[in-house]
Amino acid sequence: MKKLFLLGTLLFFVNLSFGQTSLYENPEFDEIAKNHKNIAILQFKTQVKLRPKQMKDMTPDKLERLEKAESKGLQAGMHSWFLKRKKRGKMTSIEVQDPKRTNALLAKEGITYDNIQDQLPEDLAKILGVDAVISGDYETNKPMSEGASVALGLIVGFWGSTNSATVNMSVYNGVDAVLLWNYNKKVRGSIGSSPEDLVNILMRKASRRLAYTKKK
Repeated sequence: MKKLFLLGTLLFFVNLSFGQTSLYENPEFDEIAKNHKNIAILQFKTQVKLRPKQMKDMTPDKLERLEKAESKGLQAGMHSWFLKRKKRGKMTSIEVQDPKRTNALLAKEGITYDNIQDQLPEDLAKILGVDAVISGDYETNKPMSEGASVALGLIVGFWGSTNSATVNMSVYNGVDAVLLWNYNKKVRGSIGSSPEDLVNILMRKASRRLAYTKKK
């Protein structure tokens, strides 16, 4: 275990065309992942940074609902990305838990978007019955989830052509909460109009270093 943590301090930094990226991969990830049968994607802690003009029409309650909608949108987008990769034969036989089941199981234990950051990865994995959990933080200035327009009350002029997003996501081993993979990426420009668009850009190159992805 000591060796695992010492080796785990090595970070790999690369610059991609869409922005600054940092990627950490535990040297033992591939070996540990061989015993994984299922994983779960948690809701990401989300922060939506709007322009001052937009904030004039935004109440704290509405902003909170917007951020929660974005969080679920990203969670669903990530789940969809895994399923599509698996359908194309680019993933291992790992099963990815449906987000609805994930959120429902956690809700039964009193764990919600508001307090999930306070929970231990190993405890969450045990509740969900999975071998690893994916969690993270997400910041954007242009929400893209389907629930965004509802939460915003269709604010006129909200949607712009330029947007930015920063995602910091981690994969934790379910048994001992060892960090297996961490990915931090900032994207600027025309990201797209849906969480799936964002996830595709975020995971385009990082997926090559993800143990659940089949290597060429």
